Amino acid sequence: MRVDGNFQEDGVVLVEGALSSATLAFAREAFEWSLANPGPGASKLPANGTGTFYQDLANPAALSAYRTLVNQPDIVQLIQRLWGKSEVWFMYEQVFEKSGGTTRRTPWHQDTPYLPVTGSDLAVMWISFEAVPHSHALEFVKGSHTSTLYDGSMFDPDDDTRPLYGDGSLPRLPDIEADRDAWPIVSWPTSPGDVVVFHPAILHGGGKTDDGFSRQTLSLRFFGEDATVATRPGRKPVESRQNPNVHPLTRMRSLEEGAPFRDEAFPYLSG
Repeated sequence: MRVDGNFQEDGVVLVEGALSSATLAFAREAFEWSLANPGPGASKLPANGTGTFYQDLANPAALSAYRTLVNQPDIVQLIQRLWGKSEVWFMYEQVFEKSGGTTRRTPWHQDTPYLPVTGSDLAVMWISFEAVPHSHALEFVKGSHTSTLYDGSMFDPDDDTRPLYGDGSLPRLPDIEADRDAWPIVSWPTSPGDVVVFHPAILHGGGKTDDGFSRQTLSLRFFGEDATVATRPGRKPVESRQNPNVHPLTRMRSLEEGAPFRDEAFPYLSG
């Protein structure tokens, strides 16, 4: 296993050969489970091409369906190593499938404006099941996880920087594609078993597909001991904190700023 990059400083690393064949098989099984059991967040996104772009995320039922996968030692120990800490919880899953032709690149964005969480001990594990060439890889602005938190992107095909909230509480995303040379952009081609791990506050985008190429990706999200609640615009109370059909990520949205990011439904990982 070789690590390219410094997670704390860069906000993103490539870990070659991170997953054993057994863990990769568990990941594929979990991905197929998500395709067969769409949750409330499942949707087809505008592909702006000839292909289709499907995604699903934070299915409450996945917290138990994914338990075997996220407790694999090579997953847990990798996160512990990158954070330099032992406490790890599984937050949620996200699946992506780009297939059937061309799809647009994903606009530059950060994940944290969409999430009610902040902290250093946050990580996204990006697992692609096909070999991904450099031209189709996810791209990152190195070190941007510790600087400005921007408004989210509406993923408008006519305006990549159209804001998610637009209320002035967060600055609008910069047009990185218009001046790529001004930004320290990094990316890597990957093979099955490699993973890219990044902090959700890092600016990232890309991952287009061309004719004859499809990409299936499983994204696993984790948090650690220093994670706290961050309030976002449009915050609403949750009707029931005990409802099993409500993902704990949703329940976090009703808590006060700075509260510990904890819920008994988030799986604590032993590895």
